[in-house]
Amino acid sequence: MSNGVVIVAGALANKPSNGGNAWTRLNWLLGFRRSGFDPYFIEEINSNICVAANGQPVRPEDSVNATYFRAVMKQFGFENRASLVCDDGTDIIGAGLDQLEKLARHADILLNISGHLQLPALKLAPRCKIYLDDDPGYTQCWHATGQLGTRLAGHDDYFTLGANIGTSRCTIPTGDVHWRTTRVPIVLAEWPPIAASGFDRFTTVASWRGAFGPVTLDGNTYGPKAHEFRKFLALPAKTELKFQIVLDIHPADWKDRQALVNAGWDVASPELAATPDAFRAYVQNSSAEFSVAQPIYVGTRSGWFSDRSAAYLACGKPTLLQDTGFSRLLPTGEGLVTFTTFDEAIEGAAKIASNYAHHCRAARALAEEYFDSDKVLAKLLSEISTDEVERKRQPA
Repeated sequence: MSNGVVIVAGALANKPSNGGNAWTRLNWLLGFRRSGFDPYFIEEINSNICVAANGQPVRPEDSVNATYFRAVMKQFGFENRASLVCDDGTDIIGAGLDQLEKLARHADILLNISGHLQLPALKLAPRCKIYLDDDPGYTQCWHATGQLGTRLAGHDDYFTLGANIGTSRCTIPTGDVHWRTTRVPIVLAEWPPIAASGFDRFTTVASWRGAFGPVTLDGNTYGPKAHEFRKFLALPAKTELKFQIVLDIHPADWKDRQALVNAGWDVASPELAATPDAFRAYVQNSSAEFSVAQPIYVGTRSGWFSDRSAAYLACGKPTLLQDTGFSRLLPTGEGLVTFTTFDEAIEGAAKIASNYAHHCRAARALAEEYFDSDKVLAKLLSEISTDEVERKRQPA
């Protein structure tokens, strides 16, 4: 017997050939299904971004966006539980708007990732509407300046991956929104630990600049992830260890790419992680992860923690991560090693490489304790609004 209908809304076809992004949606879908719910995925897309394989505009139903959506949903058993619709309500894949409106009226929960679903008949109908902020700092700054429009409005509960938001440790403004915190859910069965004979290299999957422009907060301007990566270019030379990065980088940034190569980084094509399977295989075949975070996550002490890094941990792969403030809430030093300075990154890399098997075991144990979807979703569901009085906590 189902615990109820959950609609998960987010961007998937909007970002085709991005296996890591697909997992940020799949984690929630698969987690709810494992927890006994009946999940349904809805994505809203602008027809103007739908393209053919050659990059030329094409009808949405014939686009690579739609092809990617179909393939991912079918692979994970959601081919009859997923719909791709245009932002004007035109259906592309799955149920039409009339059927979706009926589904929404019967849904117990809407989990609206980044407020992606905006069609009012679908967004406002479910019994409990949850906004999930997976870009802490950006979301709050954009809301404060009116750049989000009505994206936050109409929800009953607001959850963020910024674990320190709303505390004195974090400088991100909360404004008129009561933010609760959550972690990313990892269905551990999807990420089994893979034994390695020994340490080989640090890896990660990244976008050099990302999708967002600079954000200014309290007089500080926060730019792209590239700014943080540049601080650690010399790691391969200083540690005499191997580092690989699967990197989405624009040709205009060829000087940065060459700087990485010259510094000893193995820069690999994003095609290595273009699908959910490819992304998972890349993580599983890695020794450990090294990664920095977006400057705004670091500078504000947001407490953000990546779903990608949680997947590395679940596979028993140690992570060497720039601390965004999450070390206040997660145990570090074994399996999960943090740094704030270049020297700390050097020390952390040596620590993992020299006692690799121990850190692998600790990584999986940490994932089981803190990122298991059963635990994460149970906590989230215990905190959602249960009466109409509580549900009036909405931004104006």
